[in-house]
Order: sequence, then structure tokens, then C-alpha cells
Amino acid sequence: MVVENHSQTASFIWSVADLLRGNFKQSQYGRVVLPFTLLRRMECVLEATKAEVLSAAAVHSNKPDEVREQLLRRAAGQEFFNSSALSLTTLSDTQTAEDLISYVQSFSREAREIFEHFNFEEFVHQLQQADLLYQVTQRFASFDLSPKSISNFGMGLIFEELIRKFAESSNETAGEHFTPRDCVHLASSLLLTGQDHILQPNSIVTIYDPTAGTGGFLSEAEEYIQSISKGVDVNLLGQELNPESYAICKADMLIKGQAVGNIKLGNTLSNDQLRGERFTYMLSNPPFGVDWKGVQKVIDKEHKEQGFDGRFGPGLPRVSDGSLLFLLHLVSKMRDTKDGGSRIGIVLNGSPLFTGSAGSGESEIRRHLLQNDLVEAIVALPTDMFFNTGIATYIWILSNSKPANRKGKVQLIDGSNHFAKMRKSLGSKRKYLTEEHINELVRVYGGMEQSAISKLFPNEAFGYRRITVERPLRLNFCASSERISKLQQETALQKLSGAEFNELLLACSKLGDTLYKNRESFVKLLDKQLKTISFKIAAPVKKAVLNALSERDDSADICCDAKGNPEPDTNLRDYENVPLTETIDTYFAREVLPHVPDAWIDTSKTDPLDGEVGFVGFEIPFNRHFYVFTPPRPLCDIDADLKACTDRIKAMIEGLSA
Repeated sequence: MVVENHSQTASFIWSVADLLRGNFKQSQYGRVVLPFTLLRRMECVLEATKAEVLSAAAVHSNKPDEVREQLLRRAAGQEFFNSSALSLTTLSDTQTAEDLISYVQSFSREAREIFEHFNFEEFVHQLQQADLLYQVTQRFASFDLSPKSISNFGMGLIFEELIRKFAESSNETAGEHFTPRDCVHLASSLLLTGQDHILQPNSIVTIYDPTAGTGGFLSEAEEYIQSISKGVDVNLLGQELNPESYAICKADMLIKGQAVGNIKLGNTLSNDQLRGERFTYMLSNPPFGVDWKGVQKVIDKEHKEQGFDGRFGPGLPRVSDGSLLFLLHLVSKMRDTKDGGSRIGIVLNGSPLFTGSAGSGESEIRRHLLQNDLVEAIVALPTDMFFNTGIATYIWILSNSKPANRKGKVQLIDGSNHFAKMRKSLGSKRKYLTEEHINELVRVYGGMEQSAISKLFPNEAFGYRRITVERPLRLNFCASSERISKLQQETALQKLSGAEFNELLLACSKLGDTLYKNRESFVKLLDKQLKTISFKIAAPVKKAVLNALSERDDSADICCDAKGNPEPDTNLRDYENVPLTETIDTYFAREVLPHVPDAWIDTSKTDPLDGEVGFVGFEIPFNRHFYVFTPPRPLCDIDADLKACTDRIKAMIEGLSA
């Protein structure tokens, strides 16, 4: 019988850190506790077949390493083994370090590498020097971490709880290493619901996470699939940047019997180690709001040189937030629709929904996703759901093989009010999703109906054309002493000599204080005066004079260029976002001309992709679609409350003075 109280077990294991106080820094506790927990778990998993492995090791000692490893794995009944007769319980109290290192070195190659990523030997020697090693090993030897007591899924929860405690003790960010399991469960359920046609017995599916962390998404997705169809062969693949998270994920894969070579260590964005691979399902929770400046050169190069043949063809987001880069990376891993297509579930913050105006990298990425009908649904989560941040987050579900009823549509689901409050906060996590909440959101997603928390939109509803609206330049002109004094501030005039400048001022002053509302009339008079000057007036100087002697005037005549076309006033330039669902002319006639009849559209600014007027942009204003207006309270009610409050204060003061 499997008995699991994950939080209690994790706290019990973490109590070993009490032994380390005084000899180790708080930031080092996790680097001792985590690898020892892994070691004990692996030891418990192998315990049932230990005798068979030792026997096989003796028989096959002279075999080549690769053959020997294969035979010992077969004897262990696992993807890893340990050929040492030692265990944590039998380690010598006089040469514990030597025995422990020998014990770890007796693991199969992939298992040994896990401990190398923790720098395990270094901490073993530190524990030995502090005379703590034997105490620590015996404490861990007493923990029952066998599969009979704790399932693989439960062990994953324990590791995540230990990482959270480690992060708290060292001021690190736990949320960068794993996603809360309630969010993982919801994302996996949304991704895999309605997939019975793919998840048939004897079928093979691949699940990929480019930000694998400790493997929570991979484990949850596999468990979900196995719960609905045990005959499915599930292959888990991923890549992780943090060595310790990678080591835990790799150990989890070993224990599950997965091919650990499918879990890679490194930066997914700059060094995709599964290049060219395509996957059935993909899940990810990339870090929120983390910049990609460190890998900018590599990504810029791929974007420019490979375009849509690479991962980042649609565009690049601003360097301060790389979330959309991970989304593009996942999209590039989608299988061809002829092969059944792919589905993606990714957790993002609010920024990818709306950051960036038309033509920006973010807008172009959204444009690519929506115009190619890849976005299936977006679900808003409650705030305070993650360990390291309380910001609003969203689960995006994408597919390149949508069912017929979803084609050309996006479903927005507001799950922000579906939560229960935690009795005790865990970092920034103050809320969680119950099984009922998850089931309700999955039901709403599957039902695909309009409701208070579910809205359906055509893809083009999120698109718009950003047009440039110009208004004519209207100026009046006057050679008053006040305006002439502004000539000294004009840069072009500062190049004149003192005598030249004074001569120019004198000529301008002869124009008098008359106010002119037609530029052409004033320019003729100015030209006449400038001809009396002894030196040649350059065009920039004349322009500076006109600038100083003019002021904007709505009642003045329109200034025109040499061809007689109205000149635009850059100070009055404005922009309008015209929905793609209507024509520019219709929108302009309804929304602009009634307010500014002299405005016009700058038709020279066209979209680089379709050549039409205006730049196409896409944004998903999620909150706007679920906003419910609450009318303010009547003034009489507010006045009554204020009067009641002041009456109480007055009575209190009178009571004190009595």
C-alpha cells in the first residue's frame, strides 16, 4: 500500500539540515539534502533486485563495459543499477567517505553522472571534515523512500518541496525550477483532454518540455495518459538549464524506465540539443520576464540567417522578456499535420498577450500564431498561484490540428476566480486549484460555449491595422519684437557672424507687427526684405526665420507644399487601430472625420507583408473581454456614511472632553 504525505515527508527529510548548522551555510543545505535524498530513493528502488545484480556482477566482471552494463540493468529490472555490496546502512563509521564514494561510483554510468552535477564528492569530503558524514548517512538510511511507500509521482512532489525549502534558505527562486502541481495538472488536463483518438493502445506518443525543471510536466502528462490508456508507449524528452534540477529530472526518468539520454542539459534557446525533433505533445513553464541578453547574438543570428527555416522567423520580442522565444521554439517542434500534428500547453504571464504595438516583434509573433490558426484557447489563472510571484498568469493551448468546430476560433476562459485559499502560504503561493476547479475549467474548455467565463472569437477579432492620421499644418506669421527675439534660439542662425545676425534682425523687424494667416503671402514679403541683405541667405537660415516668426493657429490658412498638397502637422499626428473586421474607410468616416473633418490617412505607410495601408498588429486584450462595469455608489449613500463616521468621531471627542 502506498501511503503518501508529501509535505510531512519532505519536512522530515529537510530536518537533516539541522545537523549542518554551524558547519555549512544555509545556501548549501540543499546541495547536501537533495543528492542524499536521490541516493536513498535510488537505493530503495534497487533493493528488491540487489542480490541478483551482485550475482550478475560477479559472473560478468570480465565482460566489456557496455555489455556488462546492459546485463546488470537487465538483472536490476531498471534502467540503472548499483553493483556494490554496500548500502547507506552498511557504510563504515571509520572510512565513511571512501565507502560512500565507492558506493556511488558503482552505479551505472547515467546514474553516476547525476551525482556529478551535484558536485557530490566535494560535499562528501566537507561533511567528513566536519565529522558529520556518518550521522547524515545514517539519518538518510532510516528514511523509507521505497516505491511501496511513495510513488514516483509522490517522490516528484517531495523533491519539489525540498527545492522550495532550499530556495527559501538560500534566497533563490524556487519557481525557476518547478511549477506548482495544481497548475501542472490543469495544463496537462487541458492539453490531453479529447485526445482519445490519438491515445489508443499500442500507440507511441512523445512529450517534450524545453524548460524541464525537475520533470513535473513530463511526469504529470505521462501519468495522465497512463490513467486513460495503459497501452500507450510514452517517451519523455526535455532540456533543462539548471544542473541540479536537471539531475533530479534525470533521476526521475531513470526510475521511471525512460531513456535518460532524452533529457539534455543546456540553454534551450541558444543550444537546442534536440534540433530537428518533432513531438506529439509539448508542455512548458518558461521563466517569467527573464531577459535573453546573454544569448542575444546567437538568437539574432538564427533569426536573420535562417528566417522561417529556423525557430524565430516571425520576429523577436524585446530583450527584457524571452517568454515568446520559448513559444516560438515549441511551435518549431510541431509535427506536420499529415503526421497527426501537435499540441502545446505553455504557461505565460500577461505580457505576451498585449505587449508591443503593430510591427513590433511581439505583435508579429502573435500575428503568425493567429493567422496560422495555431491558438486554440487561453485560460486565465488566479493570481498568487506560483511560489516566486503573485502576478496574473495564463495557460495557452496551441494546436496545428484543430477539430473542425475550433478552426478559425480562439476560446478565452477566465479562471481567475477558481481557487481555494491555502492555510499557509508557500512563498508567494497563497491560492491553489482543487480537483473540482480543474475539472470545471476542463469542462468549460471542452464545452466550448459562450458564458460568463468563456468567450469565443474569430482569429481576426484580435487583429487591427494601425493607420497614421494626419492633420494639416496651420500657421500664422508676425514679425513682432517678441517673435524676433526667438531668432537667437534657432541653431541655424548661430552660425552667422554678429554683423550678419544684426542685419538679419533689422530686415525682419521692417515687416512690422501685422499678423498674417497665409504663409504664401508672408513668404513673399519676407523674400523681398531678405533681398536687401548684403550676404546670401541659405535655405536653413530662411527656414529658421519662418519657424521663429510663426505660431500654430487653427483659424489660419492651411500650409501647402510646392505641389499644392496640404502639409501635415507633426504635432497633431495621431494613430488609429482599425479592426481587421472592417474597412479603413468605413472606420475613418465613422470614428475620425466627425471630430476632425480636415484629417486624412497617410497612405504611404503600408504593411510590409500584405502591402496594404497601415501596419497590421495583433493583441489579445484578455481582461477587456471579461470586464464587468460596477456602477459607483449613489452620492446620497456616500454622504450618509460620511455623516455617520463624522458623528462617531464627534461623539468620541465629546466623550474624551467630558
